[in-house]
Amino acid sequence: MLELADLLEARVAVPADLSADGETVLVSSNLSGTMQLYRMSSSGGLLERLTALDEPVAGKFVPGGERVLLQMDTAGDERVQLYLLNPGGEPERLVHDPRFMHANPCFTRDGRLLAYSSNRRDGVDFDVYVRELESGAERSAYAPGAWCDPAGFSPDGRTLAVFQHTLRPGDNMLLLVDLESGDSVEVAPHDDEAYVGPPGWLPDGRSFLFATSSGRDTIAIARYDVDARSWEVVLESPWDLAAAVDDSGTQLLVHENEDGYSRLELRDPETLELRHEVKLPGRGVVTDTVFAGDGRLLAFHFSSPLEPGDIWLHETATGVTRRLTTSPSEVPRSQLVEPELHRFESFDGESVPVYLYEAEDDYPVPVVIWLHGGPESQLRPAWNALHQYFVARGFAVAAPNVRGSTGYGKRYEHLDDVEKRLDSVRDLAALHDWLETRRGIDASRAVLFGGSYGGYMVLAGLAFHADLWAAGVDIVGISSLVTFLENTASYRRAYREREYGSLERDRELLEAVSPISRIDEIRAPLFIIHGANDPRVPLSEAEQLHRGLTARGVPSELVVYEDEGHGLGKLKNRLDAYPRAAAFLESVLLRPFDRNELTAPRP
Repeated sequence: MLELADLLEARVAVPADLSADGETVLVSSNLSGTMQLYRMSSSGGLLERLTALDEPVAGKFVPGGERVLLQMDTAGDERVQLYLLNPGGEPERLVHDPRFMHANPCFTRDGRLLAYSSNRRDGVDFDVYVRELESGAERSAYAPGAWCDPAGFSPDGRTLAVFQHTLRPGDNMLLLVDLESGDSVEVAPHDDEAYVGPPGWLPDGRSFLFATSSGRDTIAIARYDVDARSWEVVLESPWDLAAAVDDSGTQLLVHENEDGYSRLELRDPETLELRHEVKLPGRGVVTDTVFAGDGRLLAFHFSSPLEPGDIWLHETATGVTRRLTTSPSEVPRSQLVEPELHRFESFDGESVPVYLYEAEDDYPVPVVIWLHGGPESQLRPAWNALHQYFVARGFAVAAPNVRGSTGYGKRYEHLDDVEKRLDSVRDLAALHDWLETRRGIDASRAVLFGGSYGGYMVLAGLAFHADLWAAGVDIVGISSLVTFLENTASYRRAYREREYGSLERDRELLEAVSPISRIDEIRAPLFIIHGANDPRVPLSEAEQLHRGLTARGVPSELVVYEDEGHGLGKLKNRLDAYPRAAAFLESVLLRPFDRNELTAPRP
């Protein structure tokens, strides 16, 4: 029998960066229980620990040396500060003001300049700053009064690419900012709502490749001519594509998201000629791809339902892929279950994808509906300890990508915007209907489990289709879209209103689609998890829900973690929260049933 503690304690390793010569890998790993930084040779060997801090840490190499730039917040408050770590030393403050955020740092290729975004001017808008690393002199490089982030320097360091998020759902602009004059030009101007990705510069700095959905449904790869200020699509697929180019301009990585599964190719950046497909360790998901500066090595993180996740290195010249890290795990692979991808028809004929995990049982089993956050996100077939635990304990797990999810084109992504919010909740009802037809699933014992926006979906399912669900687990979820928008961090409000609706114009709608407006309808037992320092979905969302359910006699439990924010970033808290949530569901669904006495065959 799989033990939940063993599943949760399976460690992972992620490539945070590669040195320019490809000799050293900066590793992010949760060996200590939180994500910390390590260093190791790309040829293998032991990990050298660089940080041992209480909070999770992210980082990257400072080009041209062994220093590391660190990023860290406090207790999940997301107010990230920047530090410098010298070899053998302690972290030193670089950009530090705990009242504000400092995010998305990037360097020029010589390490002389650092760009980052911060909301320190007014607490709301994110401006882009450029800092001379040695002197500490810095200035505002781009401040249009919006949410902006740096997207990388040109090869000569004279131009900075900047993302600017607009107030249209799923839409952003990419701009090139001349650091001497301050002038900017928009790349790929568009009238539709579109994604425009970061530039992958070619060596002469006169053109670059980038991903975009401008003028199309899925994300393709385009080429931009700097002098002509023109662009054209050069590579497309029925699925979303992403592009990355190494600093030497010799390798183009094309990452295809094929129905949730990753597929990688290396191509010539100039001719787009296919060199070879990057062989992956299995069917799963690749994240955190990073090239060595000379393009000889590509590092990536690979995870699958059968693999918690480690670092793999691909030699671009030979096409050989090898495993670099093997993180500790007590989980026997032979007992793990791989999901099957299905599609079911929703109320309006829309086809909705769902990953279904099933064990080999001879009687109908309860089912956990696993709901992702976002909603502009996608559940993909990567490692999830709880999926495997529930299957081992006699549940099925159904993990859908309801309308509003990314990965299936812009049309699908926008099917839940504003007044269409409850259509995604109706997808859950259609999923329940589909599960009732599945041999071996007891849909009368179906429960909802989700975090963040997935938590909203849990609560909305319990409130708007109360007769379908036996229980719920809500992690940092939204109980009222009105109070959520009123109390979320001020810098987030306008960018969440573009998805959910405006407090000024759509308050009546927001109230109508809020689970708490129908709290009298909620009858199913509910387990609630929240972080005290959550700046996205404030703790008050969980507290008001718990009070309301308790007053009505609905069984509910609220567990709050004082050192967490939007989710559980620390292993000690996951080891406390998730077994309690699992025990709660088992007490609701399995207590009336003795599995040893259930002998009814499958219908």
